[in-house]
Amino acid sequence: MKHVRLVAMIVLGMAMSGCSTIDTVSRSVPFESPATTAMAPAMNVDAFQVRVPRSLQVSEANRYYPSGDIVWRGEPLGDRHAQVQKIFEEGLAMGTQGADGAVPVVLDIEVKRFHALSEKTRYSVGGRHEIEFVVNFLNPETMRPMAEPRQIDATFKAFGGARAVQAERNGMTQKVRITRHLAGVFQKELGVRDAAREAPAVNRIPAVSRSTATPLSAGDRTNNLF
Repeated sequence: MKHVRLVAMIVLGMAMSGCSTIDTVSRSVPFESPATTAMAPAMNVDAFQVRVPRSLQVSEANRYYPSGDIVWRGEPLGDRHAQVQKIFEEGLAMGTQGADGAVPVVLDIEVKRFHALSEKTRYSVGGRHEIEFVVNFLNPETMRPMAEPRQIDATFKAFGGARAVQAERNGMTQKVRITRHLAGVFQKELGVRDAAREAPAVNRIPAVSRSTATPLSAGDRTNNLF
């Protein structure tokens, strides 16, 4: 019960900090008391899992704004659900570095939307990477929810035209940008760093060789837990 209260305080603090984002956006109801953030203890992320439901529709249409929940062209044609899951796992592995606070927790991520750019859009006008997901905070022992789910809108501006071409030449592909952006979102949400003190850090988060938090299993993580 003590851990439930602590996680509730953390989520409250995160909801407040989400109101002052620079490059990452967390959509939630704002709270009033500024004193809660300082009181909320940090989480210790034991593990994480990412679910990309097969119900999310994939579009391979090369239009300016294809319909569908998943639009992803940053890798060869294949299982887009699995590719998106891998991107989230890599972002989590980076973003949970240093999340070693007082309250142990398992992060369960359910992807709701992953709408990157089609070829037609990327190499012309550009646009936005629209990324939305839900974070569930689970008890490591019971795998039951410890707090209310948190809905995250991590949409950010995508490169287009000549800038996109130049970025790719420099190794800054869509996959690299999105993975690092997600890492920054998770760092901010977990309180690993104070994002408000830094310039937008989408391209500055260094890659890491290992993470304290790891995926729960190598099996099918697209199934619903509850």
